[in-house]
Amino acid sequence: MSGEARARDRAAWQTIDSGQLLLIATAGLFVIVAIAEVGSVGLRQPDVAIIFGVLIALGELFRMVMPGNREVAPIASAGAMGYALLVGVGPEGAPPDAPLGVVAAGHSALQVVAVTAAGMLVGSLPHIAVGRSPRPDAMARRLFTVAVVALCFRPLLSLHLPWQLLLAVMCLVVVLSCFTDMLIAAMIRAEAVRARFGIALRDEIDAKMALCAATSATAMLIAVSTTAMGEAALLIFTVPILVTQFAFRRYAGIRATYLQTVRALSRVTEVGGYVEAGHSHRVSKLAVAMGRELGMSEEELLELEYAALMHDIGQLSLGDPIPGGATVLASPAEQRRIAELGAEVIKQTGVLDRVAHIVQLSSHPYRTGREPSGDSEERPLPPPLAGRIIKVANAYDDLVGDSADRDRGAAVLERLRLDSASEYDPTVVEALSRVVDRGPRQ
Repeated sequence: MSGEARARDRAAWQTIDSGQLLLIATAGLFVIVAIAEVGSVGLRQPDVAIIFGVLIALGELFRMVMPGNREVAPIASAGAMGYALLVGVGPEGAPPDAPLGVVAAGHSALQVVAVTAAGMLVGSLPHIAVGRSPRPDAMARRLFTVAVVALCFRPLLSLHLPWQLLLAVMCLVVVLSCFTDMLIAAMIRAEAVRARFGIALRDEIDAKMALCAATSATAMLIAVSTTAMGEAALLIFTVPILVTQFAFRRYAGIRATYLQTVRALSRVTEVGGYVEAGHSHRVSKLAVAMGRELGMSEEELLELEYAALMHDIGQLSLGDPIPGGATVLASPAEQRRIAELGAEVIKQTGVLDRVAHIVQLSSHPYRTGREPSGDSEERPLPPPLAGRIIKVANAYDDLVGDSADRDRGAAVLERLRLDSASEYDPTVVEALSRVVDRGPRQ
């Protein structure tokens, strides 16, 4: 492993927070107990365990990263949960009085944990060898979710329930596992990005519900088909999750390409000398942090980031660049012209019309526009929240730049507060104040 890869690994471990450490420790304790139990009683039905272990390892080998930096391994998760839900291994060799007419799957819940951990480790070795170490918290969460399924379902098999009731219990258990996974992910994400827990949970549900449903359905399909047909069913009924993973990988790739393209486009104004180096990046970081502070969803934050990165692209139309690129010092008419020209450029992409709308209104003052009211008077109609956030973030960075002088930052904040009566949204300015108080920008 190269020195750069080792440095990345050390940095990743150093950023693990207390919630992640607790999750990793809990998963590690499960693994230790499971290995001890398997070591004492032996591996039951080793051929079945090996087949599922290989499936889990292949799933970990082909894991992917979804939007929002969410590491997932749908094939491994489906295989592990299928093993946890397994009732039998086919009718061949079953005694005449066997429940459900199949050879019973005799492995315990702890054996499921041990096999899953072994498969995840083997599947991660190629990634580790090339310096792409998996995220410990993501692996621990996947293992913990499988442990929940196994501990809830496998003890019930001793009751010899009928098939209809077993299927109902399977559905309840996989729903519980999905909720557990998203709940833990939301708790960790809320602490990591300083978002409200309710918003983080909503984002996790929006981002992972479809994939979780596909993974759970495949796990049940694997368990039922393997019970009815034997191990050969794994080769057939793993195909749906392969297709699902391919679709999600393409979606994640498109999202990543959009963001890379937007970031590259935002640097054009810097390369051309229209704005200071790093201005767009700093404004986008401030804007996203303020958006989280104000309770915006992940999808809204992504649009906000796009708009913040490209908010100054209209300056390319200027014959004479604004000194320092500080649009806050330009006249209101000039600010609106720059924003409208930038919005026209963004609209040419054909897929970012909402981002263009945000950029177009980001130059408008807080008290702007008119809307009719019931008493024949008109009251101010403010721009959308994303536009108000960009206006405040841009003004702050135009006046502070990359300076780390806290007194200068405090003076600029006070100036923005004084202009909050008409130019800037007071709520957004206070959100900026809280973001700045938390520490230096990166």
